[in-house]
Amino acid sequence: MTEWAYPLAESLLSESLPRRWKHSLGVAERARAIAGALGSDAELLEAAAVLHDIGCAPDLAKTGFHPLDGARYLRDVAQADERVIRLVAHHSCAWMEAEARGFREELEAEFQREVPELTDALCFCDMNTTPDGTPTNPVDRVNEIAGR
Repeated sequence: MTEWAYPLAESLLSESLPRRWKHSLGVAERARAIAGALGSDAELLEAAAVLHDIGCAPDLAKTGFHPLDGARYLRDVAQADERVIRLVAHHSCAWMEAEARGFREELEAEFQREVPELTDALCFCDMNTTPDGTPTNPVDRVNEIAGR
């Protein structure tokens, strides 16, 4: 699964959004670091980690809500694994931003949530990675996000 996910994410992010690409690589690195706790779902999490922000790619940004745009692309164009799609759609408490932006009903109608352990693991990886892909902590990460 990761052999497919990395080239796809790279093709969508590396040139148009190099910083986002570095972030995605860092999130995937965090996923590999916790792989031992995930058992058979380790590769699934890593694939979702490297793909989680593809909805930011200019060619994919249809609604401006990147979890939804990325998940739709993975479902409709890339025909990705359903569990990867669900993780991308709901990564890092996407429901809260979806609620604030008027997309919550749409998001939840189209994409089921993945099991909480994996959703939480992806959130952990994302919230412990800077925009440049280096490790951080959740407090600094949330402050950085809020500052944008």
